[in-house]
Amino acid sequence: MIDRLIERIDELKSPVVVGLDPTEGVVPESYIKEAVEEVELNKMAVATAYFRFGCEIIDAIADIVPAVKPNIAFYEALGYEGIGAYIETVKYAKSKGLIVIGDIKRGDIGSTAESYATHIGFTHAAGHDFKVWCEDFVTLNPYLGYDSIEPFAKVLSELERGIFMLVKTSNKSSKDIQDLPIAYTTLGTLPLYEYVGGLVNHWGKDFVGKYGYSKIGAVVGATHPEEGERLRHTMDNTFFLVPGYGAQGGSAADLRGFFDKNGRGCIVNSSRGIIGAWKNSSGASVGEAARAAAISMRDDLNSVL
Repeated sequence: MIDRLIERIDELKSPVVVGLDPTEGVVPESYIKEAVEEVELNKMAVATAYFRFGCEIIDAIADIVPAVKPNIAFYEALGYEGIGAYIETVKYAKSKGLIVIGDIKRGDIGSTAESYATHIGFTHAAGHDFKVWCEDFVTLNPYLGYDSIEPFAKVLSELERGIFMLVKTSNKSSKDIQDLPIAYTTLGTLPLYEYVGGLVNHWGKDFVGKYGYSKIGAVVGATHPEEGERLRHTMDNTFFLVPGYGAQGGSAADLRGFFDKNGRGCIVNSSRGIIGAWKNSSGASVGEAARAAAISMRDDLNSVL
């Protein structure tokens, strides 16, 4: 799957992933009102609006970006109706040829991790395999150690799927934990995020594809350009998922060091800057504004590669 992602980025010349983060602040009120006309005002109406909003975004950008990243939290907030909307959004994106990165940020051990791994694998029950989730990649928290990752790694050895591990996240207070210095016997003192990055790079060695990148990637925030460039030098087999561009302050100029010498090595996420672009585009529809914003972001990134 990592090879397919790289090939699609190269084909479109677009290292862009669009984050689908539906909230009342970004989904037009008219979408909710239209849904209410079909069902009473309840969670199902909101979930229906979120799904339709996501579909319009997907239709608008499917031919210019390789991937979308729906964040399950915004759907889970609506209960089982929202989960249904999430699943259908993933299916719809895949039907349009997009690669789907499920932003689920799971991290647990034992049988719990095995259950979470069904997001990229199969649910085994009553002697049968069921396909409940359909993501191509998911995001994970590695801070519980390798036994929380192992069930996902097992899936990676059997199926063309991928995972992105949280290494250096884009939020400001990530430094409170991720930058803590730790003593490492052979390398001296390292910040915790760099040590974790080394683990992630090591865990991915057995899953490297034909372009030199592993099915096990890393989340590295655009808001930390120096740290990202440092990790690029040490995480030679690790593909980066980079949040924080645009609304969170990351710029294309900040990201040159995240890419390798061939202009590969990462895909950059924008959520509000694309799906909420309609709010700053007089007269443009949701889809039209999202497409224009995605093209602008693509061109901005290509200008520094």
